[in-house]
Amino acid sequence: MSTTPTQAVEQWAGKAHRAAEELGVSTEAQRNAALEAMAEALGVHEPEILAANARDVEAARAAGTNEGLIDRLILDPGRLAACADALRQLREFPDVLGEVMDARTISGGVEMKQIRVPLGVVGMIYEARPNVTVDSAGIAIKTGNAILLRGGSLAQHSNEALIAVLRDAVASTGLPADSICGIDATTRETSTALMEARGLIDVLIPRGGAGLIASVVEHSKVPVIETGTGNCHVYIEKTADVDMAQAIVVNAKCQRPSVCNAAESLVIDRDALQKVLPPVVRALHDRGVRIVADDESYPVCARALGEGADGSVLVDLEHASVEDFATEYLDLAISIKVVADYREAVAHINRYGTHHSEAIITEDTAAADYFQARVDAAAVYVNASTRFTDGGEFGLGAEIGISTQKLHARGPMGLRALTSSKFVLNGTGQVRG
Repeated sequence: MSTTPTQAVEQWAGKAHRAAEELGVSTEAQRNAALEAMAEALGVHEPEILAANARDVEAARAAGTNEGLIDRLILDPGRLAACADALRQLREFPDVLGEVMDARTISGGVEMKQIRVPLGVVGMIYEARPNVTVDSAGIAIKTGNAILLRGGSLAQHSNEALIAVLRDAVASTGLPADSICGIDATTRETSTALMEARGLIDVLIPRGGAGLIASVVEHSKVPVIETGTGNCHVYIEKTADVDMAQAIVVNAKCQRPSVCNAAESLVIDRDALQKVLPPVVRALHDRGVRIVADDESYPVCARALGEGADGSVLVDLEHASVEDFATEYLDLAISIKVVADYREAVAHINRYGTHHSEAIITEDTAAADYFQARVDAAAVYVNASTRFTDGGEFGLGAEIGISTQKLHARGPMGLRALTSSKFVLNGTGQVRG
C-alpha cells in the first residue's frame, strides 16, 4: 500500500521530533563536530553534488526557466566551497543555547533564570536555491533544531544529493541523521501537508517568491516566520552626490539582480532629475538593465540614452504602470518614480515596498534621519547599497532567511532567530501564599 504525501510528512516529522529531543540536549562540541563533518563532506562529494545540480540546470533551461531563477539554481565549485565555508563559520560562533537572557530572585526566594532553547522542529518550504539547503541545515544543527527541508522541484536532484551527504555527515559524529530530513518536492501535496502539521512541526519558514510566501502565510496551521520578497528601493535625494548615486544604484541593481536584496525601484527627487538621473540611467543601460520609467522621468531617460528623439520606441525603455512599482523583477530591470521630496519618497516606499531593505543617497542629515526613522523595513541604509542585507555581511554567519515581519525575528535570521526561551526556577521548598 502506497504512502500518501500527508502520511510521508507525518512520518518524517515524527523522526525529526525524536531527533530534536536528542539535539536539544547535545553539547556544543557535538554540534560543532557535526558542522565540520558536513563541511568536509561537501568537498569529498563535490563531483556527485555538481553532477546532480547539472541535471537540474539542464532541465530548467530546457523548460525555458528565467535566467534569474537559473542563476539561483546553479552550483559550481566556488559556490559549493562557499557553502562549506559558511558551515565552518557557524562552527566558530559562540553557542547560543543555554544563554541566560534574564536572572533574578522572585518572591519567596525562588531563583529564576530565562535561558535560550531550540525551537524544536523547523520546517522549510523554499524554491530553487540549493545553498539554502546547506545554510538551513547548518543553522538548525548549530541551534539544536531538527529540520524538514522541502525545496523546489527545479532543484530536486541537487537537494536530494545535498541532503543525503549532510545526513551521513551528521550521523558520522553520533548525532541523529534525522536531524536533517528531506521532503519530496515532486508533488504540491507535501507542501500542504507541512502547512497542516501543527503539533508535529514547531515553526514553518517559507523562502521564495511572493506567491509561495503568500500561500504559506494564508494556509498554514503551523506558526510561520514570514520571509519577504524584496521590492527594494534606492532613493536619490536632491543633495545626493552624483558619483555616489551612480555607484550605489548600479551595485544595488546589477551586482546580483536575482537576489532579494537587489534594488527593484529607483526613486528620485524632482530637483535631482536633470543632473543625477542621466548618468545613472546610462550606467544602468550599459549593463543591460531595462528601464521602466514613470511619465516624468521617461523623457529624461530617453534623452540620456541618446535615442528616440523622433518618437521611436526604445527597446530598453518602457513606461511604468502602477503594477511596476509593486514588482520584484529579480532580473535586469528597474522602475523609476519621481517625487517632490523625501517625505513623498518615504510614503511611496512604504506603500509599494515589502519591508525588506531600503536606501537613501543624500548629503542632508535631516532627510537621512527622517528616512531611517519613517521607512518601514527590516534594514534601512543611508549612502550604502541594499546588497549588504545578508547574514554573513551582518556578522551573523549563514542565514536561514530574511524576515520582513515584526514578531520574534526581523531582518537576516541567524542563530538566535531559531531559538525560543524557557524559564527555569529553583527553590528550597517555597509555596505561594
